[in-house]
Amino acid sequence: MEVRKPKIKSIPYEEFKDNARLEELMRELHEGGVNVVTGNLDQLINWGRSNSLWSLTFGTSCCGIEFMAVGCARYDFSRFGFEVTRNSPRQADLIMTAGTITHKMAPAFKRLYDEMAEPKYVVAVGGCTISGGPFKSSYHVVKGIDEIVPVDVYIPGCPPRPEAILYGMMQLQRKVKIEKFFGGANHKQNKEERELGLSNEAIASGWERKPIVVTDVPQEFIEEVKNAQESPNKPAKTEEAAK
Repeated sequence: MEVRKPKIKSIPYEEFKDNARLEELMRELHEGGVNVVTGNLDQLINWGRSNSLWSLTFGTSCCGIEFMAVGCARYDFSRFGFEVTRNSPRQADLIMTAGTITHKMAPAFKRLYDEMAEPKYVVAVGGCTISGGPFKSSYHVVKGIDEIVPVDVYIPGCPPRPEAILYGMMQLQRKVKIEKFFGGANHKQNKEERELGLSNEAIASGWERKPIVVTDVPQEFIEEVKNAQESPNKPAKTEEAAK
């Protein structure tokens, strides 16, 4: 019995590596009425990851109440892709540290961070989390969680406004979008690399881990959030607000 192999029309490998030839093919397809979007797989994966960050429900004091307010209907952070919060660190990739961390709480907090799967991110919310706040001279309060875990975004305030928390979340999204996933964000660390306290992206690219500090929330972003509250059916312009 003869088995006929189907002939599939494809791009020759030599042309596939030629960017000019690919651009010419895309232009021909567009002229023919075919809608084609080009990009690399890292961009697609990071787009999905940045818009589906699952936060661990972790609040130790008053900033935790502010984080709950951001998740409720008035501000509704589900518009920005943060609607899923998890009670298990094994199902979360983001820990929003909202509140004071005492020395008694620090081992539990570190254990929760270690149980989260890579790639994982940390957002420090409020002055108590960042530096100890009004309790920084106390003997029982950790003077900043960066002494325990690496921090990606700092959101200062006592407590920070919901707009500031939303803006800080969007800065984390922008940070995730430019990561290198293959061999970068999904890189398996060995013991020596874990002791460095750096992210997979920093280790793979040789960069130093540079956190983002939310020093000022643009007035345009605040007005955009207020307009979205008044018109809930109108989508928020997240990309324009982040620039």
